[in-house]
Amino acid sequence: MRVLDAWGPYKQDKTILNYSPHTLKAYALQVKLLAVYLGNQELSEVTYEQLKQYLYEQSQHLKPASLGHRIRFIRSFFRWAVDEGHINKNPAARLQEPKMAPRIPKFLTEEDIEMLREGCNSPLEHAIIEFLFSTGCRIGEAVRVNVADIDWNKNCLIVLGKGGKEREVYFNIRCRIWLKKYLETRRGKDPALFITERSPHRISIAQMRYIVKRVADRAGTEVNIYPHRLRHSFATHLLNNGAPLEAIQQLMGHEKAETTQIYAQLSGERRREIYKKYF
Repeated sequence: MRVLDAWGPYKQDKTILNYSPHTLKAYALQVKLLAVYLGNQELSEVTYEQLKQYLYEQSQHLKPASLGHRIRFIRSFFRWAVDEGHINKNPAARLQEPKMAPRIPKFLTEEDIEMLREGCNSPLEHAIIEFLFSTGCRIGEAVRVNVADIDWNKNCLIVLGKGGKEREVYFNIRCRIWLKKYLETRRGKDPALFITERSPHRISIAQMRYIVKRVADRAGTEVNIYPHRLRHSFATHLLNNGAPLEAIQQLMGHEKAETTQIYAQLSGERRREIYKKYF
């Protein structure tokens, strides 16, 4: 079996395991790049040295995080090939991901948030900004929300996160007010919570990114604002107000505690308060 021939059955297995369409789309590109480099040779003929040389060449123009993602795919791909009996020996078994310095997420100050609110011109824009900030949802989670998902009595809803995992998220009174105003004024009967203003249908990820950028440009903020930065700001806001990391981990939908731990580096204000209190 050649490299490209293996993609179909590999994709089927990962689809059954509930890999996201986004992940599979990225993997599809990576298997094509690998196949081109290897000349689409037989899986059984691929060597560790070939893969190592391929990754070395890729490292010349990829950031460590992107290279690490590529390595994870290659290891997964050849591990699957061994498990399925297509090859006897895994040439990717010894591949290691590059060491990376912890990335400190970029967040918005309270002043940035207020300026962003001032930049909103419609109930839709207000609703999107408040929803992303008060729930901490990923943009992919936000666009999938339906109106029927919302529990207005408890100001919460269930979102579908990474790996198809569900979690309960919450929104504050300000968000509730703008969601209600938006729903009262919008046209169309699409079940999605956020829909386009013209020819109403579910907003896409690209369209939501555009709306956030449009509001940010109008607000005239000096920092670069994008949806995931609102998610980082949600976590930092919780931490600065004394929320324990364990609770933030659950609210963010992080599988590993280490992912949430990085936000502790952001909380200079919180550290100063603790210093003054205990020293």
